[in-house]
Amino acid sequence: MKKLLSMLIALAMFATCAVAFAEDADKTAAAAVDELIAAIQVQERTEETDAQCEAAKAAWDALTDAQKELVEEADYFARDTGDAVKDNPLNADGIGENELLVVSFGTSFNDSRVEDIGGIEKALQVAYPDWSVRRAFTAQIIINHIQARDGEKIDNVAQALDRAVANGVKNLLVQPTHLMHGAEYDELVGVLEGYKDKIENIIVAEPLLGEVGADATVINADKAAVAAAVVSEAVIESEYDDIFSAAKAGAAFVFMGHGTSHTANVTYDQMQTQMNELGFKNVFIGTVEGEPEDTACAAVIEKVKEAGFKKIILRPLMVVAGDHANNDMADPEDPESWISQFTASGAFDSVECQIAGLGRIDLIQALYVLHTGEAVAAAVLG
Repeated sequence: MKKLLSMLIALAMFATCAVAFAEDADKTAAAAVDELIAAIQVQERTEETDAQCEAAKAAWDALTDAQKELVEEADYFARDTGDAVKDNPLNADGIGENELLVVSFGTSFNDSRVEDIGGIEKALQVAYPDWSVRRAFTAQIIINHIQARDGEKIDNVAQALDRAVANGVKNLLVQPTHLMHGAEYDELVGVLEGYKDKIENIIVAEPLLGEVGADATVINADKAAVAAAVVSEAVIESEYDDIFSAAKAGAAFVFMGHGTSHTANVTYDQMQTQMNELGFKNVFIGTVEGEPEDTACAAVIEKVKEAGFKKIILRPLMVVAGDHANNDMADPEDPESWISQFTASGAFDSVECQIAGLGRIDLIQALYVLHTGEAVAAAVLG
């Protein structure tokens, strides 16, 4: 009996050790994937980037379902953001002499990339059939994410420009999809300077909201057009007939931009001025980064409370409804998200979200088409 008991104890101890060993192995495998993901969450592309993307995906695919649950960055591969096959990276050669390069920050949300960025690109190709439309993203982190997860390769700005040079492009028209003359726009112009001796003509069109201006009172036709377009779309998706009937019903629309420490952050205050000038007293502009300060979430909540509105509709003031729209704005599980903060304030009867980027709006696409045409005209006349 004692011998049998000893054997049973030994077997139990062995089983416990085996389980512990397996758990450690699972954690080790998951941690290895997190390390591989971290290696490609960088803004600089290197000679190792392609291999690193492949290694991260291969390591993820090799995990069991249980192991995948232990990966801290599991959403990197596991989150369903739509079908990447529907997207066109627009990175083909055979460009010809005239290239229209559409430069965007980028997004790893596949459906949003197709509708928002792809919508703008398609509109530009239809409007300017004699130009070959190509794509570049400024965010290498996003490029790497898409490549690792979906196998889709998108050019960064340097790759796109090198492709243009190799294809003998003589006239390069660059249309940024950026909202304003901010840091991303400045960096783009800086990179283009290095190619002026390699490409005969380089023309840069205006970003969406046009010139910045000196202070919060400065508005322009571009800002008026964007304000009218995004409010119109938001109202269409709501239960109200127009923005004014929404105000009478106690409903306010809060548009969340990104925000920036760049001096161009005054653009957000200008957009608030523009909304006020159009008579949209129940429209408020905010920013994820809280720059400028009066556009931070807490500040916007106070403004809406003071105005007396009780029903809140949140919507991004961003070209693409990507990570910021889905997470920073609309994630109810994140206490720092805007929907959570507005709800937690206890000041409102309802808080809801509309997740849609500016890029899918027909009037916004038309404005980019106009900016592209103006840039060409200015170059010809100049």
